[in-house]
Amino acid sequence: MDLHGTIPRFPDDPQLTASRGLLAAEMPGSGFGLHASANVYVFRLKAVTFGLGGDAAIARAHHGAQPISSTVTGRPVTERFTHIAPELSLNFGTGNGWSYLSGGVGTSTWSIVPDGEAPLNGDRERLETINYGGGARWFAKPHLAFSVDVRFYAIYPGTPDEARPGSPRTTLLILGGGISVK
Repeated sequence: MDLHGTIPRFPDDPQLTASRGLLAAEMPGSGFGLHASANVYVFRLKAVTFGLGGDAAIARAHHGAQPISSTVTGRPVTERFTHIAPELSLNFGTGNGWSYLSGGVGTSTWSIVPDGEAPLNGDRERLETINYGGGARWFAKPHLAFSVDVRFYAIYPGTPDEARPGSPRTTLLILGGGISVK
């Protein structure tokens, strides 16, 4: 099992800001989150051990009210991302440390809401999401390791809502570091 503290880099794509009625300067940018995964190693073929498991991530970023120009002040905005998916992993190495590639297909929600305002339909929509990435584990003790993970979330486009376009197809990058337990 892996548990990582993460740093997501949320995009400020023009179609994304239009889908929520926001200005690019109001978008939060980077934030913090958690990523957890668990795998059962089912078989080994030469140098590769195959694992099946699951992956979950939550992330949040907040941007306070900031002057955008001499006459316009941007609203404070909170951005949240949640994801859960089954996962397949390819693992390379020994019991003392190994690297891995993993991925899965699941769903996510991606909300971007100005503080004090009601979420839009796009903030509650479950979007199909492909996650893929890799990392490494280094065991300091027989059952405890330090681990790093680089993960990409390919988020499918959202549905248009009234006069607003849907959110665009986007790839979200999340970097993580933490512990692994075996």
